[in-house]
Amino acid sequence: MADELQIFRELVGQHQSMVFSIALRICRDRGAAEEIAQDVFLELHRNLRKLKSAEHVENWLRRVSTHRTLDWLRKRKTDPQRDAEEFDETWERAGWFGGASSRVGSQLEALVQSLPETQRVVIVMRYQEEMTAEEIAEMLRVPVATVKSQLQRALVMLRRKGNGVLKEYVRG
Repeated sequence: MADELQIFRELVGQHQSMVFSIALRICRDRGAAEEIAQDVFLELHRNLRKLKSAEHVENWLRRVSTHRTLDWLRKRKTDPQRDAEEFDETWERAGWFGGASSRVGSQLEALVQSLPETQRVVIVMRYQEEMTAEEIAEMLRVPVATVKSQLQRALVMLRRKGNGVLKEYVRG
């Protein structure tokens, strides 16, 4: 039992930033992301004996983090149309208008946060977690074609939204 507790502590230490980051980037609410991460680790503790390898643990944590966050969003009844309409407000809060080039990261984050839920999930999993379309599809239990089309739509929307403003930074 003492060994199991030590293993659990080590796993939390290794993966807490990943779990929190996934939740935060998908739900966009720091408090909710903290609660989701806590729930994920409680579930990990209950299922620790079922997980066979370090890779299994990491994939399991990604899957559970994503699903718990999506559950939270569904309970909140997030409206993707409202998210798109709030884009300008999010953009402004991130300091985009009149901002310096040192803020590019937060402005790109605001762009990602303005995406509808499904697109935001696949972007986070693909580019933050560096998962393949096949891995994302397996995790979300959807066809690979669905993941690829969501990625494509998200990238088109990000390009469209950021096109004019990001040119300033490219030109230097």
